[in-house]
Formats: sequence, structure tokens, C-alpha cells
Amino acid sequence: MRIALGERMQMRLLIAEDDRSLSAFLSRGLEADGHRVLLAHDGAAAVEAFRAEPPDLTILDLNMPVKDGEQVLEEVRAIDTELPVLVLTGRQEVDARVRCLDRGADDLMTKPFSLHELRARCRALLRRKREARLRLRAGDLELDRLDHTAQRAGRPIALTNKEFALLESLLLHRGQCVTRVDLLDSIWNLEQAQTTNIVDVYVNYLRRKLMDPPPGRLIRTVRGRGYMIPSEAELAGDAASALPVAKGAVLPSPAAPLS
Repeated sequence: MRIALGERMQMRLLIAEDDRSLSAFLSRGLEADGHRVLLAHDGAAAVEAFRAEPPDLTILDLNMPVKDGEQVLEEVRAIDTELPVLVLTGRQEVDARVRCLDRGADDLMTKPFSLHELRARCRALLRRKREARLRLRAGDLELDRLDHTAQRAGRPIALTNKEFALLESLLLHRGQCVTRVDLLDSIWNLEQAQTTNIVDVYVNYLRRKLMDPPPGRLIRTVRGRGYMIPSEAELAGDAASALPVAKGAVLPSPAAPLS
């Protein structure tokens, strides 16, 4: 699946703002640009939403209940250092704005602000970060979300749509366990009550195609919960004991997928 030149990709945006009327106003404006918008009205909910489904861009108000915006910024940066964060604040003191930028905010706007300008700044941040988010990597594995292709050590890997979606989900949540329940829901639209081992079957397909036999260096089993792809630091830490993909190796042909 290729996206035609000029066609807009729908991006996932998280608006963390306790003023419900303002967040609704921002949501309408950004949805008009074709984005999917999720709202969080306190800091704890914002961190949980970020952790559950990392957004392509976060708009973060500093004056939030439960956890304030500066604390939220620290926590989301601990989860992901790359995803853009645009801070909104009514605070006029320079020190607060400097702290936010030092803690990883990509941009900052003071209230009141122009929606027209905010949308333009969001577009600029998304353009700047888009290439990184369209190419997901783990070690020598690379997934191109635009071309819908995958390769490892420079060698193309043929994936079915479901295999691609499964690998994409694990890479988007890199460093975190993605539960079987979540994978069943997001990829197969199945509920936990519908007993099936389809997630495990497809993980085995991926492991065979990636030459990553159990227990898996790239795709790791979290016993009793699901699967994860470790952070780059974890991968680098055990690289010495891992078996590299041999030069000129022929990737095996897996059994036909179930669906």
C-alpha cells in the first residue's frame, strides 16, 4: 500500500488539556486537518494514554490536575525521546518555559494563542518527525510504514498484511509489553473471550521470517502477558551473544498464514 504524493496521512494526536471547552475547540480544528485526536483531562490520564498508544504528536498544557504538565513531560520523555511535544502554558515566567524546553519539549506556545498558528506549528513538527516515525527500526530490522515493506540486514522480508500489522504494533510500543488481548483487539478485532492462539501463531511466523528463533532476540515473550521488542540499549547489551544474520543467508519460506 503506497500513499499517493500529496495525500495526507492521518496522524494520532493527544491533547492533554483540563479545560474541556478548549480541548474540544482544539480537537475540532485538528480533526479538520485529517488527524485522529485523543483527549486527556488530567496528567495521569495523559501519561496512560501516551503509554497505551504513543501519539505522533502531543499537545500538553502545563496546568493539569493529578500530575502537572512538567511531570507529564518528564514521564513521556522517559517512554519515548523522539515523539514531538508542543507545550501550552499560561505561565508568563521565563524559567518555566526554559525548564520545559530543557526537559524535551519541541515547541512552546503561551496562552492566549491563535488556532491558525497552532495548527501550522503542529504541521511543522509532524513534518520534522514524520520520516523517523515512518521508518521504524530495531537493530538491523527496518519497517517502512509508507511503502509497507520490511527488511533485515538489508534483505527484504515478505510479510502478509497481518504480519506487518503485528510487527508494526510491537515496534510502535518498543520497550513495552504488548499484551495478547491488545493485539487480538487491534489487529484481529477479536475479544479475549474468543479463545484463540492466533497471536502466538503469527509471532512464530514473524520469528521464522526474521530468523529470530525462540526465545527470540528481537521479539521476546513476556510470560503470561504478551510480546515485546526491546529498546536499542537492551539489544546492544546482548549483541555480543546474539547470532547475526549470515551474509547471503536464504530466508526460510514459512507455512501459509491462517488469514
